Amino acid sequence: MTPISRGFRGRRPADGLAARLPPGQYETRDFPVLSAGPTPHTPLSAWDLTLRGPGGRSARWMWDEFATLPRETITVDIHCVTKWSKFDTKWEGVSIDTLISHAAAKQVTTGGYVLASCDGGYTTNLPLPDLTNGKAWIAFSYGGEPLAPEHGGPARLLVPHLYFWKSAKWVRELRFMDTDSPGFWEAAGYHNRGDPWREQRYTGDE
Repeated sequence: MTPISRGFRGRRPADGLAARLPPGQYETRDFPVLSAGPTPHTPLSAWDLTLRGPGGRSARWMWDEFATLPRETITVDIHCVTKWSKFDTKWEGVSIDTLISHAAAKQVTTGGYVLASCDGGYTTNLPLPDLTNGKAWIAFSYGGEPLAPEHGGPARLLVPHLYFWKSAKWVRELRFMDTDSPGFWEAAGYHNRGDPWREQRYTGDE
């Protein structure tokens, strides 16, 4: 299956930025839109986010509750497996560390792996260390504006050090697991981890 893509115009980066470009990537000043299906439009009144532990305990936030959590501003480079990269993207969101801390107060435990589930049926899997210690967020703002639905709004997972398919759009649940389980693209032949600096695009890449 090929993702839906539009809005790509590639360019060579300026010399000072070349070191920030992973192998096989091209810089774009646009923000291409890629998805595996139609764009969901979930009203804020119907949106919630759940963290679910291996034992079944869960913590859940409705949008108004989520909006009261401590937030961070993030400026990061992002890299898509379709070979575009975009420098200095500006986001606002709640760190996964913060969510785990709040969920722990409700006796929600973590596991070694996480499966992110989203509106539209999309899933992606990640090792827990790729989400913690300041590496990942649930982002709800891009460029100082509410996150647009085509870019994953009202909220998406943001894991900028991995290929961008791991930054799941329209995220609604993070399920902690003791054993790994492939998500949508991983089951279709994409790499299980997706490190852009190692060009981990497809199964079999080192």
